[in-house]
Amino acid sequence: MSVLNDFLSVADLPASGVAEVAERALEQKRQGNQTRPLEGMIVALLFEKPSLRTRGSFETGVRQLGGDCVYFGPDDVGLGSREPVADVARVLERWFDCIVARVFSHDTLVELADRASVPVVNALSDLEHPCQAMTDLLTLRERRGTLKGAKVAYVGDGNNVAASLAIACASVGAKFTIACPSTYRIANQPWDEAHRRAEQTGGSVTWLSLPGEAVRGADAVYTDVWVSMGDEDESEERLKAFRGYQVDHNLMNTAGPEAIFMHDMPAHEGEEIAPGMLDHPRSVVFEQAENRLHAQKTILRQLLD
Repeated sequence: MSVLNDFLSVADLPASGVAEVAERALEQKRQGNQTRPLEGMIVALLFEKPSLRTRGSFETGVRQLGGDCVYFGPDDVGLGSREPVADVARVLERWFDCIVARVFSHDTLVELADRASVPVVNALSDLEHPCQAMTDLLTLRERRGTLKGAKVAYVGDGNNVAASLAIACASVGAKFTIACPSTYRIANQPWDEAHRRAEQTGGSVTWLSLPGEAVRGADAVYTDVWVSMGDEDESEERLKAFRGYQVDHNLMNTAGPEAIFMHDMPAHEGEEIAPGMLDHPRSVVFEQAENRLHAQKTILRQLLD
């Protein structure tokens, strides 16, 4: 089992460790709550951004593993404004066994991890969303049976979700393609990491400008919102740039015959997806939502068990 001290990025795991976590998450889901390895432990949920799936799945997962948690919302702490990040880290480490943080800036996570003696988990930052990526691998593994060689087509903004998914797919030997305008590509740091891993595993990472080309023959078609939290000032510009990148029934018909439709939610019908796509016959979006629980329980166990 790969050693994991913090989980700020999918890259915190070696390539072999990414596939390992996906397999353990599937086993965790199948076995259910047979053990309580977090008995006596308390986890801090430190959230600068609101959340349904992330907060709900982490709180439920911690308790199912025998632990407890305390939630700190956006107005409770004031990371970096009311109180320096370093001070918050050094206080929380004295009360809690782990810090799960959902933040605006990835630099906040890095500082938390540097200053706290307990593990820190990235529950979303502007750079990556690694818990979502591990969830997506679990969902794909469950549906397809194997991850190596899987063709994953991502249509839309090269945001934190896309960045983590690219690294995750490359780590397991999958073929990841993103279709987006050139000005909204995945950031250089995660993109370069994905390329390095693809060279090791036989996977690939590719950028294309046309959704139809990216989706052709895919095993999974994935999309996310065009305007993420923190990008609201760019709404008009983004909605204009992503015209033609909507995932609809016609686009799904160009994918492989058994292709699944994926979205991490929340979803905006009429923008990145056509009305009815969440209930498409090949949609697995609600399975993805459920699998957040199992993937995150596996990550917590690897950090704390």
